[in-house]
Amino acid sequence: MVDKPKMGLGEEIVGPRSPTSAKSGADCGSPAHVVYLTETFYISSKKNTVFEVRLTDKGLSLKKQSNGSTKEQTIPLKDIIGCRCLRSKRKTKGSSACACTSISGTAQLKVVEENSGEQDESDVSAYLYIYAYILKRNRRGGFRERTTITLRFRSFDKYEDNNKEAQKWRAAVKYLVAGESVVRPVYHAKDSRKMLVILNPKSGSGKAREMFQQRVAPVLAEAEISYDLHITKKPNWAREFVRNRDIYLWRGIVVVGGDGIFYEALNGLFEREDWQTAVEELAIGIIPCGSGNGLAKTIAYLYDEPFETKPILASALTVVKGKHSMLDIVRVETRSHIMFSFLSVGWGLISDIDIESERLRAIGGQRFTLWSVHRLISLRTYQGKVSYIPALVNPSHPYHRSNSLPRDGVGGGGGGHGGLGGAAGIGLKHSISYNTTLDCQDCRTADEENCDACDTNFSDVLSLETGSNLETFRPRIDSWYSATSRKSTYFSTQDSIYESDRASNEGTTVGTNQMYGPPSRLPALTAPVPDTWKSLAGEFVMVHAAYQTHLSTDCFFAPLSKLNDGIIWLLIIKAGASRAQLLSFMLGLGTGTHMPTQENEYIQMVPVTAFRIEPVGTTGHMTVDGEDVEYGPIQAEIFPSLARVMVPK
Repeated sequence: MVDKPKMGLGEEIVGPRSPTSAKSGADCGSPAHVVYLTETFYISSKKNTVFEVRLTDKGLSLKKQSNGSTKEQTIPLKDIIGCRCLRSKRKTKGSSACACTSISGTAQLKVVEENSGEQDESDVSAYLYIYAYILKRNRRGGFRERTTITLRFRSFDKYEDNNKEAQKWRAAVKYLVAGESVVRPVYHAKDSRKMLVILNPKSGSGKAREMFQQRVAPVLAEAEISYDLHITKKPNWAREFVRNRDIYLWRGIVVVGGDGIFYEALNGLFEREDWQTAVEELAIGIIPCGSGNGLAKTIAYLYDEPFETKPILASALTVVKGKHSMLDIVRVETRSHIMFSFLSVGWGLISDIDIESERLRAIGGQRFTLWSVHRLISLRTYQGKVSYIPALVNPSHPYHRSNSLPRDGVGGGGGGHGGLGGAAGIGLKHSISYNTTLDCQDCRTADEENCDACDTNFSDVLSLETGSNLETFRPRIDSWYSATSRKSTYFSTQDSIYESDRASNEGTTVGTNQMYGPPSRLPALTAPVPDTWKSLAGEFVMVHAAYQTHLSTDCFFAPLSKLNDGIIWLLIIKAGASRAQLLSFMLGLGTGTHMPTQENEYIQMVPVTAFRIEPVGTTGHMTVDGEDVEYGPIQAEIFPSLARVMVPK
């Protein structure tokens, strides 16, 4: 007989009244972890296997004890995005068992919300699904692997009692993930407002809607983030929406598309009379579905988050974390317009490539590479004058960021492969979930021959159940069913909506609108620049100012830049640079090695706080955040930490 384990440390979660400090053998010499809840779980197919699951201030600790051996691992809190309590669904006739289930005749278990009307009243179990995206490091930087931990509470004869225990764990996990004290037995979000999601279906290759449905909505559902989804109908639709709506109905703005839709939302905020309150209260997040995606790549780079393999996942996880950073904003003035920029201002080569390659938008980001070759062959130069105010920076800093230089906001990532504690060689192997009775239909991203579903090493720890006696343990007859499958999540419990065209356009206006925001501190654009400014006149290949590390996913333009350092990096390339030099420059943009290692009379990068470009002539392209603006004199100045952007941590 095995005695029934106690159900945690205290009848209710009332702050650290009951938690204790504990050290495992692997943690000797390290600070003790605060333990909030502990429980023993079993696997029915392994009678000699017991799991101790502890919820600590560091994460979810899983200790497996089997035949005298012990293995342990910890899923860090920073990798957990949410959890949900669910109940088994009534079985339907004709259910077929998966060929690889460990118990013959196993029926597929589906889970539903408690009050859905479809629950199986005969199953008194309460299921706690914990969703994590675990950071795995490799030589290419790393990736995040999706893992779902299923805890089945069935120690009591009544569902209400089992659900009470599951809800206790859920509340504790939610509070700890949110960085709050575990003070109440039931979790209540600090801000219950929905998220505003604005999606541009035309961005990039035109698949933003599909990408959101398949890759973002499931993550939001796992994190229990409700949202209102609005689809743009025309250029500047997002700008009009943000300008005219009561945006305080939402707790944040998430734009789905390229850098252009972020630009629209940002300028919509600055066209409001209450712009100061708006930019202080509402952070903007971005899900990269465009061609460039410079801001999303910059955020991932600065916070050391994997991006290349799954950029949409990286940004979706950023949104659900609920964190933000201050963001420098640049006020840009032309002869007829004022706008606010977050990425770059350009004149010449890069702007030509950006605008002229629009005709190749259907091929995605490769359009930039293709048009770069074309523009280098038929090189243009522009006559004009560039003036600027140098920024005060440490002159001992090299331009290129070395690998030893710390990145702004990097939190370390758990120190090693995956950020997992515990014994060496123990890891979570699969991005879906594991169970000794896993339904292989859920391994939809894995090749059949590589499916780890039936592996019984340590992966079975991810689907556990309580029990009072191993000898009288009821046979396990359920198999895994994803509570957040692509089909069910998008149309299920979250308040996601596609509004009709008429409803979405209510309250919007078209036309020239007053731009508010902070006033300029520079001389009028028609006035000469002061003598204290530095000026260069002549013929230029390009002048490009940037205030993010990346102009696009593959353009590592300003390696020393940070989100809120108050610096504009002004690149000036004078006419006279050879095509070989320009080719070397363009090839180096992918790795941040584009600047000459020695002083070069034609190519220079200058840190500034303001600048003015005065072209001679009327032909060419000028861009602000990749958007074509009127050709002519333009000046810009930086306003440090003016807005808020969503970041991973």
